Amino acid sequence: MTGKYMAYVGSYSYNGQAKGITVYDVDVEKGRFIPRCEVEVDNSSYVIASNNGRTLYSIADEGVVSFRIHENGSITRLNSANIKGMRGCHLSTDKDDRYIFVSGYHDGKCTVLRLNDDGSVGEIVTSVFHKGLGSVAERNFRPHVSCSRRTPDGKFIMVADLGIDQVKIYHFDEKDEELLLVDAIRSELESAPRCFRFSKDGKFFYLVHELKNIIDVFTYETGDHQPKIEKVQTIKTTGPKPLTQLTAASALCFSNDETHMFCGNAGDNTVTVYDRDPQTGLLTYLCCLPISGSYPKDICVFPDDKHIASINHETGSITFFTVDYEKGLLIMNGKELKVNEPNSCVIVKVSK
Repeated sequence: MTGKYMAYVGSYSYNGQAKGITVYDVDVEKGRFIPRCEVEVDNSSYVIASNNGRTLYSIADEGVVSFRIHENGSITRLNSANIKGMRGCHLSTDKDDRYIFVSGYHDGKCTVLRLNDDGSVGEIVTSVFHKGLGSVAERNFRPHVSCSRRTPDGKFIMVADLGIDQVKIYHFDEKDEELLLVDAIRSELESAPRCFRFSKDGKFFYLVHELKNIIDVFTYETGDHQPKIEKVQTIKTTGPKPLTQLTAASALCFSNDETHMFCGNAGDNTVTVYDRDPQTGLLTYLCCLPISGSYPKDICVFPDDKHIASINHETGSITFFTVDYEKGLLIMNGKELKVNEPNSCVIVKVSK
């Protein structure tokens, strides 16, 4: 293996027990994060890397913070940008790293910012506030934008809103740089669509519902005015086991080769593993096992696809597992790693 891998974990810093982002060297073979240093970010609630692996982005109290990722894995701050709204909860970039999309849970806002050539965050390009009413007090009675992504064809931006049970679809291009509503996926009432992910080929996307605890699988085809979307499967996030009222789907990710999918379940405190058929996009339940922690807010898959890390927010821990796909097992590796209120994690390959 040429080069090495680094992990960056975002944590809340309000209680003084963490600085914001913790940097780890990654031992892929043993499924381990080895602490290196901490970098100050005010309440890093979500972190991502650019698609070219050169820049790290984090939600912060002031908006979005960018960092240069150096060849040895260390990071230095580039800049921060204000989103002119309440703090965000989710970030994504488009495939060419031209824009960054910020989802606002607290104010129901999607904000699009330009990215500069050096990876730093530029000015706000456009934004939109969602309107409407849900039905459940506190959780689903007003807009809560929880995930925003540009579609693989580059023509649209899809915005999940778990407060009004919709995924709104906006037309967006580099010429006008405006969000024009063209369609919406209307989920069942009180299902709370939390986040979604596209397959690399752009033919499928997967939408997880926090309160109904299901994953909907859709086919995706581009269109001139709006995409062509068809639901092909609905599958439980916890498999055949019965749900409790406390269960809430909390994380969704692919294996690197996209032959498997992982789903985290808060309350139930489990991770579910699915086989995925790359041709049909369909998921097949493999296993659902406990994580030895509470509230798996994020799941991080190691580059070898043989190990995963569960980022356990409430217990302030990260647990490591070896995945046995043939036997349908998650085998815990050693002791938990203690981290103050971890929120998310990203692994990046560096050259030294």
